[in-house]
Amino acid sequence: MASAPRPSHAALMDEVYRGQRHIYDLTRKYYLFGRDTLIAGLDARPGMRVLEVACGTGRNLAKVAKAWPGVRLFGLDISAEMLKSARAALGEAARLREGDACSFDAAVLLGEPQFDRVMMSYSLSMIPEWEAALDHSASLLAPGGTLHVVDFGDFRGLPAPLSRLLEGWLAMFHVKPRHDLPQAAARIAAARGLLLTSKRGPLGYFQRHVLTA
Repeated sequence: MASAPRPSHAALMDEVYRGQRHIYDLTRKYYLFGRDTLIAGLDARPGMRVLEVACGTGRNLAKVAKAWPGVRLFGLDISAEMLKSARAALGEAARLREGDACSFDAAVLLGEPQFDRVMMSYSLSMIPEWEAALDHSASLLAPGGTLHVVDFGDFRGLPAPLSRLLEGWLAMFHVKPRHDLPQAAARIAAARGLLLTSKRGPLGYFQRHVLTA
């Protein structure tokens, strides 16, 4: 008997977050570290276009609005369910659209072909074609723009049993830490002529990368 077709990534994310979106921000603040440091380092000025790819509930964009008044906010997510929360949180303060991080047409969906700041926060670990998503985000940088990435690290500073337990727990939520993200970021930066700076968080829990055009 033929197996049932696999759901699309969009359908899977809607299934995961249909209920979770209501408690997402409350629960994730205890283990999604480095997000606020990323926002503090945006160095965004009034009028700059700030895009978050995989914006989820809009939590980060709301924080950007407070930290960097006067910027223009844009958000994209593959989950229509998550965008319900983002629209409720941001209202008319951001232009939000549904789309695939690997291939969306920014000019068509968001009305802008390039952005001064692009953020990817704990999203690559949930995107199957994550390298394509990272490269696509890098392609959207305006001259002098920066792409800011934070995600789970390699956990090598943790005891091995705890590291394995953590990765197993994350897998239950369709999250897979990208241990080779530093190498992928370096390849993309070199191919696109971008400057890359990277930082490993304490105990290897998270990693941060900034690609500058």
